[in-house]
Amino acid sequence: MLTRSRLLAILVALTLVAAACGSDDGGSAGGNLEKDGDCASEDYYCVGLVTDVGKVDDKSFNQSAWEGLQDSEADYVEFIETQDSKDYANNIQGFLDQGFDAIVTVGFSLGEATGIAAAENPDVDFIGVDQFQGEAIANVAGLIFPENKAGFMAGALAGLMTESNVIGAVLGTDLVPPVVAFKEGYEKGALYTNADATFVSTYHPGGLDVAFGDPDWGATTARQAIGNGADVIFGAGGATGNGALAEVAKDEGVVFCIGVDTDQWETVPEAHPCLITSAMKLIDAGVVDLVAEAKAGSMTSGNFVGDVGLADYHDFEDVIPDDVKDEMEKIIAGVLDDSIDASI
Repeated sequence: MLTRSRLLAILVALTLVAAACGSDDGGSAGGNLEKDGDCASEDYYCVGLVTDVGKVDDKSFNQSAWEGLQDSEADYVEFIETQDSKDYANNIQGFLDQGFDAIVTVGFSLGEATGIAAAENPDVDFIGVDQFQGEAIANVAGLIFPENKAGFMAGALAGLMTESNVIGAVLGTDLVPPVVAFKEGYEKGALYTNADATFVSTYHPGGLDVAFGDPDWGATTARQAIGNGADVIFGAGGATGNGALAEVAKDEGVVFCIGVDTDQWETVPEAHPCLITSAMKLIDAGVVDLVAEAKAGSMTSGNFVGDVGLADYHDFEDVIPDDVKDEMEKIIAGVLDDSIDASI
């Protein structure tokens, strides 16, 4: 049998090719690897991942989930990249037809399709990233995060670093509760450290199919925020937010930007000139933990609350004053232990 490390090495190469190709069901397959084992066999643990329309290389939450799956205890992993939201159910079914043991679906918008598939396939475990479970289903784990806390930390830093007292945010759609939680937490955190802060926060006006994949709109909206005096801008919306970060990086003035979901210093290098930190959801770690539980037959049902945090300051370590860093250490600790109220 191929070793897991060799399986993943081959898979990575195949997915780079496959990302450019559409599957019959509207997705992009992560490769048709010749397997020595059978995904329908109890001795061979296969996990598939279905992205939302934000793509697997969105440098944000889809990518974080995929990286976590690659680091998991699964024997074989594969992704399907969704091109249109109407294909969610078909893409999930593609893995079911192959006998996969567990399926990770990424994003709030896949919640309904995930729930239906889980009910029809009680022997398959489902991990729904950003999918709050109102009622626990035995074979579904909703990997959720307190985005308000991550947003609060980022906003607190923005409130301390702004010179204009105008703070911006370029956001995905308000149809997605985690995006709203990021935004509301961000503004509350900024006011916690700067009572004079005002906000230029803009949601993408499109629906779920476009709101997270529009970097041009993100760039234009960031430029408008800068024109309105914003000198710190939070980009929270997949490729849309990444477009905002890249635009802020071009500014010749002193304008800072803040990333989202993962440490975007590692994923959006074009933002390095402005990126002081990122509001992180540790999606990769959550996926690793839940896959381990699923493989052991003991997966958490209902909601599994993952960790959040603030990324390193990287090249801005010496730009951020020591008193700001000291205050941020206290704020982060307080938010995480709930001694500071970050609720929204």
